[in-house]
Amino acid sequence: MDLWSTVIDEYVEHLRHGRGLSEHTIRAYRGDLSRLAEVAMAEAVDDPAQLSLSVLRRWLALERETTADATVARRVASIRTFTAWAQHHGRMAVDPGALLASPKVARALPPVLRQEQATQLLDLAALVADDDSAEHIRDVALLEVLYATGIRVGECVGLDLGSIDAAERTLRVLGKGNKERVVPFGQPAARALEGWLDRRPELLSTRSGQALFLGRRGARIDPRMVRTVLQRLLRHLPDVPEISPHGLRHSAATHVLEGGADIRYVQELLGHASLATTQLYTHVSFDRLRETFERSHPRA
Repeated sequence: MDLWSTVIDEYVEHLRHGRGLSEHTIRAYRGDLSRLAEVAMAEAVDDPAQLSLSVLRRWLALERETTADATVARRVASIRTFTAWAQHHGRMAVDPGALLASPKVARALPPVLRQEQATQLLDLAALVADDDSAEHIRDVALLEVLYATGIRVGECVGLDLGSIDAAERTLRVLGKGNKERVVPFGQPAARALEGWLDRRPELLSTRSGQALFLGRRGARIDPRMVRTVLQRLLRHLPDVPEISPHGLRHSAATHVLEGGADIRYVQELLGHASLATTQLYTHVSFDRLRETFERSHPRA
């Protein structure tokens, strides 16, 4: 696998330093390419330069035997990006991935909270924080920020003390591809942040640095802990869907659109590179409108 390993390593370096992708994303790309390399070598293709569309279709057929179409579609996009890069850098004479068909996947959002459910969640977090625990006060600030801004959980845990502009009520967020954007937040999130900052010294350690949100041992909080916090609270709310922190982001975007915000504002808020990604939320809002109409209109 020497030639494959060499080219994959070069590509990974391009992703890391040329495109500034996260290590999580890079691991996914490397895994996709390693699986492709195994199939290619089983077909006696020991050099990526010899990769053909027929080998890619063989790889795709094997992927579809064991993997959901949505995951396969992501892996196809990953392989296409690789083959385009390989041709551009002289590793392939042609780009076989350009002709590789991807499974059709219905674009769907995970469950989202209704506005009253989001309010119940945040009210419950505040009620739990009445025990005056610094960790619970942190949890209120975490959830208020996630819902107020719609930022990704990775962006949230990556915030530093200097990311906050309290006077303007904005956060400076470092998003995908190291792209920076500024997002606003409202009074409830501002109060929650102020309360957390007053208690943050209680969790400080030599590992804290400038991290805004800290875990129990003083290091920057882990996204998995944020998920645990959210799901622990959701278990106490009846008839509320189980969502991840990303579902809270979807909920925030949906509610902003339901409130009448322009879709391009929502695109900027969420940090989407493509408006097409943001437009998915308009379908959710319309579905909600249809449900309400059919439930309440006498001639529905």
